[in-house]
Amino acid sequence: MASTDLRAELKCSVCLNIYTDPVTLRCGHNFCWDCIDRVLDTQEGSGDYFCPVCRERFRSRPSLHRNITLHNIVVHFLSPQPDQEESGVFCTHCVDYPVPAVRSCLHCEVSLCDKHLRVHKKSPEHVLCDPTLSIESRKCSVHKKILEYYCTEDETCICVSCSLAGEHRGHQVEMMDEAFKKKKEKLRNVLQNLLTKREETEERVQSLQEHRRKVEEAAGDTERVTVLFRDLRRRLEDLEKRVLREISGRAERISISIRDLEIKKEELSRKMRHIEELCNMTDPLTVLQESDTGDLCDTEDGDNEDRERHEELLHDGGGLDVAGVLHTGLSDIITEVNVYFYRQEPADILLDGNTAQFYQQISDDRKTVSWSDRKLKCPETPERFQIYPQVLSSQSFSSGRHYWEVDVGGSNDWIVGMCYPSIERGLGESWIGDNKKSWGLDRTGNRYHVTHDKKMIPLPPNVSSRVRIYLDYEVGRISFYDLCDPIRHLHTFTTTFTEPLHAGICVVGGYIKICGGRCDITGTVGRIG
Repeated sequence: MASTDLRAELKCSVCLNIYTDPVTLRCGHNFCWDCIDRVLDTQEGSGDYFCPVCRERFRSRPSLHRNITLHNIVVHFLSPQPDQEESGVFCTHCVDYPVPAVRSCLHCEVSLCDKHLRVHKKSPEHVLCDPTLSIESRKCSVHKKILEYYCTEDETCICVSCSLAGEHRGHQVEMMDEAFKKKKEKLRNVLQNLLTKREETEERVQSLQEHRRKVEEAAGDTERVTVLFRDLRRRLEDLEKRVLREISGRAERISISIRDLEIKKEELSRKMRHIEELCNMTDPLTVLQESDTGDLCDTEDGDNEDRERHEELLHDGGGLDVAGVLHTGLSDIITEVNVYFYRQEPADILLDGNTAQFYQQISDDRKTVSWSDRKLKCPETPERFQIYPQVLSSQSFSSGRHYWEVDVGGSNDWIVGMCYPSIERGLGESWIGDNKKSWGLDRTGNRYHVTHDKKMIPLPPNVSSRVRIYLDYEVGRISFYDLCDPIRHLHTFTTTFTEPLHAGICVVGGYIKICGGRCDITGTVGRIG
């Protein structure tokens, strides 16, 4: 049992074989050099890298360090071991006391210890194999000859007589060892495929669990909905029920999808365990005569449907924009209802030129920031960004709910978000989203991310040219929306704010224009600078 436990510890989690040239990642997990190198190659186009075991992310391709100690352990483990008692096969010739056999001869139908193996005949007809109690099963049931070949047409092991004069005459045959190697290679490929699919399934489960949490949090809007409906109960009762039913229904659909994915993940794990057992076998006959290989190799069923359902659930709005659903319903009846519905005019978000980096040009109305090809002559101020092309708003937000909108269609490389006034302005971590004092929506080329404290979360492509940044200061939320039709929620950060917040913009090439902003009845906007 100790040898079995050690073997399990010496397996690479990618190929599930004993380590070959083991290397270590920064997180401490070990892999075969070739295995982790291939995994990192497949991650190259995604923008960042992660460990296949613990999912720790690396912003650049991690360096690989050879694990000399683990290499020496593997070499020692794979060296010939004298203790063979676990096989349960004993030498046929040792009659005085049982001696573990090291090999069996299919020709003589005996098992041999080290001593008797040395004097055993070495002629070609004496075929040696691992110790076995079922020697008869390794011979042809018709011709009583050793099974040495594999018929690829009938997928069965045969003897030389079956190949030359039996029912398999004229069929395509291979030596058993060659067929054994091919099948194990095929099983390893299937195992790798299953490993990838299980990881994808696990990621879907985790993302849907997080999404379900956000959807269930949206039920907190029910209290506000109830307050709104107190004076409109007679006309708006149906609308209230529809909103609450939508929130509940989405969470239920996500729960059902998570349950189905958990079942699929368990099935993939079962197949992987079975294939791992086959890959660890040294007996070609047992592996080649496995009858359900086709079922094990078939891993594609329902994958496209699962992916489509997963994407649909993640990007259906999540039930998080309850206010949007309510406004749509209210627009049909608002003219018939005698109610005072307070709506404040958009707040005037203006850019603070004293914070703009030397290559940032601010328009006269302080609504547009443009990239300049030459360094502008600006006075040196402590508030000015020195390294990155960024600018903050002159307004700060220290309470209430607010939003502002920007037209980002004039640039392919930009960041928009919210920052504390204490954000670094010089050589430190002053990039919006690259520190604990800012939250940003980032576009670089055709890739979109939300980012905070150096943690980048990728977003779906094709964000439109207009985005909204929503702040709920007391609750501690900053949300980003794509103002496409219909409006699409991109991401929400949740925290506890400790300073006032300013709007922040970074643009490299082209321009970005502020379209406006709004505060609700509880909001306050203060001017600084």
